Amino acid sequence: MISCLMAVLTCCNVPKSSEGEMSFDEVIRTRRSVRSYDASRSISQESVRTLIETALQAPSWANTESSRYYVVMQDAEKLEALKKLTLGNYDRISGAPVLIVSTYVKGLAGHHQGKAVDDIADGWGAYDNGLSNAYFILKARQMGFDTLIMGMRDSDGIRALLNIPEDEILMAAISLGYRDGEPRNPARKQVDEVSKFF
Repeated sequence: MISCLMAVLTCCNVPKSSEGEMSFDEVIRTRRSVRSYDASRSISQESVRTLIETALQAPSWANTESSRYYVVMQDAEKLEALKKLTLGNYDRISGAPVLIVSTYVKGLAGHHQGKAVDDIADGWGAYDNGLSNAYFILKARQMGFDTLIMGMRDSDGIRALLNIPEDEILMAAISLGYRDGEPRNPARKQVDEVSKFF
């Protein structure tokens, strides 16, 4: 998976090391879940389109590309309503200028001719959406932005607010903006704690 992420960042003109731009290692090292945003800074629609274009480069089951993105940034009233629907995250993301809801279409990934191909079935849609979101947040960091992927939300309220079709599964709300202060950097597990080599 790391090789896939390196490939996408390379294809998107991320330099190995040049002044003013992050290397892949710097992107990984500095990407954090940011819970405080600088409300005075905005992000252009063009930048968000670049992030989604990068997310579309992620691998997906049989190239079904079942992930969908709902971007709220221009309608201030809708943005505020969506922030409130992230429930306990509201205070953490109140300064973020953009919120994105990622979904996937049921019955595409993990299916062939309308039938599940294995015991994971629609779980492949969730897996693919996670890969797509990973590309999105890594590219965001490379561009100097920060993100927080949120699972805590009012799914029914979000579906109604954004008119999301019933055949799409809501996966995550992602805040996008500029960090206000340095986020914490929690310790990570060691390779030997999570791996078995045969």
